[in-house]
Amino acid sequence: MIAIGSDHGGYALKERIIRHLKEAGIPCEDLGCHSTESCDYPVYGHAVAQAVAEGRCEKGIVVCTTGIGIAISANRHPGIRCALCADTLTARLTRLHNDANMLALGGGVVGENLALEIVNVFLNTPFSGEARHQRRIDLIEKADK
Repeated sequence: MIAIGSDHGGYALKERIIRHLKEAGIPCEDLGCHSTESCDYPVYGHAVAQAVAEGRCEKGIVVCTTGIGIAISANRHPGIRCALCADTLTARLTRLHNDANMLALGGGVVGENLALEIVNVFLNTPFSGEARHQRRIDLIEKADK
């Protein structure tokens, strides 16, 4: 299950990603927002991060206009490694090296076609499991305690 959320600036892209996931047979939980009416991105970044941190959802995707604010909000939660990606290379490397469990996108920065490719790469790239990368993740997680 993929948790997904956005503010008003990411609403259109979030809706497109949801359709894409459903077409691919990937279950998702839409945690809002539900319109283009102005709202606050931390509400939705926190909601998605909580769903992932609690284990209700395996991964999360968050979208705001730039992706920056919603990623910062998500990363405030212990156990969350939310990466802002604007290309497929960073999406692949953040999964391989950082075992990122959340993806942030900028709805006003990344076009729809590229965003869907980033989502595909992020969801289909496994963590490498290499000792050096696990050691670094452990150091990140240690800071949460």
